[in-house]
Amino acid sequence: MYNNYYVYIVSNNFGTVYYTGVTNDLERRISEHKEGRIPGFTKKYNCKKLLYFETFSDIEQAIEREKKVKKLSRVNKDKLIDRINPERKDLLP
Repeated sequence: MYNNYYVYIVSNNFGTVYYTGVTNDLERRISEHKEGRIPGFTKKYNCKKLLYFETFSDIEQAIEREKKVKKLSRVNKDKLIDRINPERKDLLP
């Protein structure tokens, strides 16, 4: 069986905070964020806008990448997002 795993970055509408996560079902996870069903940081800071994601076939690689992205500075996260989404549109409206 072939699975996809995703590392993603969501933000609030103002782009003032970022949250980086990993999931095996991107649409479901972003829907949970948008509906406020996940308690914690994303709900508190209203992070509902998908700005960035990467796809992996191996969960271990996805987890390692998530850790690396989380450690990036704000400037480097901005550069990462700008490479695929310079207009900062919600990738899953």
